[in-house]
Amino acid sequence: MALNLHHLDEMTRQHMIAEIERDVQEGCLYISPRLTEECAKEYAQLLKNAAVDGHDGTLAAELVKTGRLKSHEPRKTKNGTSMVKVPITTPETLSEGEFNRFYMRGLCARAKAEGTNRLVVYRAKHVSNPRPESEVMIGTDIEVEQLLTDLRAHIGTDTALGLPPGPNSGLSIRLP
Repeated sequence: MALNLHHLDEMTRQHMIAEIERDVQEGCLYISPRLTEECAKEYAQLLKNAAVDGHDGTLAAELVKTGRLKSHEPRKTKNGTSMVKVPITTPETLSEGEFNRFYMRGLCARAKAEGTNRLVVYRAKHVSNPRPESEVMIGTDIEVEQLLTDLRAHIGTDTALGLPPGPNSGLSIRLP
């Protein structure tokens, strides 16, 4: 199920694409270690294609195609390392997380351009067991420049501001 992103329109999409291109130019686009080597080379374009006229589900559908995800990954154990299957939810989790990050970055850039200083946290996807820390964030105002700086600095990792608050949180931001 795709995220319900309130302001995923042409204006926000243009800013999303600019943010993706920024990461590509700076060589800091997050490439999941679960992508195959071939897909890692295509990933920036797949992400941009979804930003142009798709959504997180569009990106997930592309990642599901044969040869784009590794079937196994190493896991550290007390006796060394073993190979385990990559979770079946990987395409959705990766797509939702990264598409939402660029949506948030794009919306921050749009808000700045429009002279809006604050955005509001909301639930963009229903989750059956919401985390308490996510519930507390809903309705919170967040400063645009601070969030944009945080999202740009923490590529593919947890952010200092805690937004998004981990995989599958279902949280995003909207204009006030």
